Amino acid sequence: MEATLLVELLTEELPPKALATLGLNFGQGIYESLLTHGLVAKTVSPTVFCTPRRLAVVVPKVRDVGADQSLQIQGPSVKAAPQAIEGFARKNGIEVKTLQQRDTAKGLVYIAHVSKKGANIKDALAAMVEASIKKLPIPKLMRWGAGDAQFVRPVHGLVMLHGRNEVHGSVLAVPASRKTRGHRFMGVSEIELASADDYEARLRDDGMVIADFEKRKTQIDRQLQAEAQKHHAGLGEYQLLLDEVTALVEHPSVYLGEFDAAFLEVPQECLILTMRQNQKYFPLFDVNGKLLPKFLIVSNMQVTDPRHIIGGNQRVVRPRLEDARFFFNQDRKQRLEERIPLLAKVVYHHQLGSQLDRVQRVKLLAGKIARVLGADALQAERAAELAKADLLTGMVGEFPELQGSMGRTYALHDQETAAVADAIEAHYRPRFAGDRLPEGGIACAVALADKLDAIAGLFSIGQQPTGDKDPYGLRRAALGIVRILVENRLHLSLKELAGAAFQPFNSRAPIELMEFVYDRFTGYLKEQGYSTLQVEAVLSKGPVNLGVVPQQLEAVKAFQALPEAESLAAANKRIVNILKQAEAKGEAFANAEISELREPAERALHEAVRATSEKAKILYEQGDYAGYLKSFSVLKVPVDTFFDTVMVMVEDEKLRRSRLALLRDLRESMNRVADISRLAV
Repeated sequence: MEATLLVELLTEELPPKALATLGLNFGQGIYESLLTHGLVAKTVSPTVFCTPRRLAVVVPKVRDVGADQSLQIQGPSVKAAPQAIEGFARKNGIEVKTLQQRDTAKGLVYIAHVSKKGANIKDALAAMVEASIKKLPIPKLMRWGAGDAQFVRPVHGLVMLHGRNEVHGSVLAVPASRKTRGHRFMGVSEIELASADDYEARLRDDGMVIADFEKRKTQIDRQLQAEAQKHHAGLGEYQLLLDEVTALVEHPSVYLGEFDAAFLEVPQECLILTMRQNQKYFPLFDVNGKLLPKFLIVSNMQVTDPRHIIGGNQRVVRPRLEDARFFFNQDRKQRLEERIPLLAKVVYHHQLGSQLDRVQRVKLLAGKIARVLGADALQAERAAELAKADLLTGMVGEFPELQGSMGRTYALHDQETAAVADAIEAHYRPRFAGDRLPEGGIACAVALADKLDAIAGLFSIGQQPTGDKDPYGLRRAALGIVRILVENRLHLSLKELAGAAFQPFNSRAPIELMEFVYDRFTGYLKEQGYSTLQVEAVLSKGPVNLGVVPQQLEAVKAFQALPEAESLAAANKRIVNILKQAEAKGEAFANAEISELREPAERALHEAVRATSEKAKILYEQGDYAGYLKSFSVLKVPVDTFFDTVMVMVEDEKLRRSRLALLRDLRESMNRVADISRLAV
């Protein structure tokens, strides 16, 4: 018999930022267990539900008994001890003589063919739910009551229905039933389900709960947009908060709140942050992006008269805004530059000194970079000197997310130049994927110096990221360096940047920093749509100016589209192998005389390489990398003819060395932009 399956776990309020992920993993885990046990077809799709107090999944067309399965189980090697082979057979309930042999990568092994009776949903479901729960990405578990059960939050209910039939069993010491719960304050508090198919509709109609996360999110978004339009206002960037608020309510309603316009004297970033982060409100903006003294509240209550809800929220937000105004006014009583000496008391890292030590290193490095860029080095050094001073302000102490932003505000108040103030804010960028980049030579110099110093310093004490662990965000810093250099098309040498960054440190080589950045660069380029072969072909040349690499990759793509490309790539690979083998045998052809060449094919190739290289060199120096690579397409015929008619490794030493030198010249001339041999499949 096939019927819809419902599994629901009723809990106390789940972590809002993790709710959607927990719901998806919970439902997917149960669905995959059903597939493994043959209780559902792959063509069936589950529907996942999650609210602040529940995780649930509904799967249609679930069988009550799965089909019997025929399994092939790999066992020990045929060379294993008799006892091991007998144990394998006994474990699988068959005789040794029925085992078969199969050739594998590890040699001949025994295979057991066994039949497994189909699972019964009544017997297997509770264990499947338990297994799914154990796989959930929960960083910290908690216990409740006197039992030993552990979950992210206490569990108070379990529903397991197969069609109209209740499936008995316990999960986390909670027995299953057919009773779910409605909204905490509205609708029916306890709902007895007649069938799994009734779940979503009964919760919506009787329980006042919108169980589907995406439907709830869409409804909130629609209400927010409608309310904002009423007041001719916009919502700004609100998607992250929308996800979080969706995880806080089961039946959303949106109401308008207001605050005293006098608070708008405080930088709007401070007010926005306190409303969004602390209160989960949605600030409203005018058409120019300026904050209005209004905000939207997403409530878990639908009422005809929301005055109490609105009034309560307005009373709550006022002291938060008062705090922001107090910190702002207090901070402006002391100039940023007066705070710099106090950074000596702030530890950056116990092996790398204080924040003041770091500021002095970054200041020196920023000045060097600015000079290379042709930017004002004195302003870059000033910005670097002030960049961390706002860490000691009350506003940043209360709202760490405002570091840099408040530094800019206070710098302008102190009558620093706009370029210095902008660089203070921008030196943290990019903070995340897709974030804006610093603009202008001064801001780029400070941002690069900050990131380079962080990587060099921590590498110097052996704090490189390992595996998934990157506590200091060095991978993000390296990717930031890549984006600043590439997307701003800065003509800076990564080698020289790494060398300058490592000057204050003596225990590590700059090459480590370069390799670390290249690793991030590789991933970045692949995300831009370049193939692994194309990226390897260019980066294998160790380009120090990352800003030109995208142009070089486009040239490689254009080269690959040529009809001659495949043949020339294969020939390059052959040349690389020949030269490697020759060098391994101790062949010395650095000063070989090309004049030893006598065969028409080798003379023709020599002339073609010389003529083409002269033209290609000009194109390379002009930055026309596509033209440079395309110019070598004329070598297809002379290269093919050479390999068809000429033996390179001949007995005559002078002739052999001359032919090797010819191939070396061809490789060096053709592979300045990319190692073409790596394009050969």
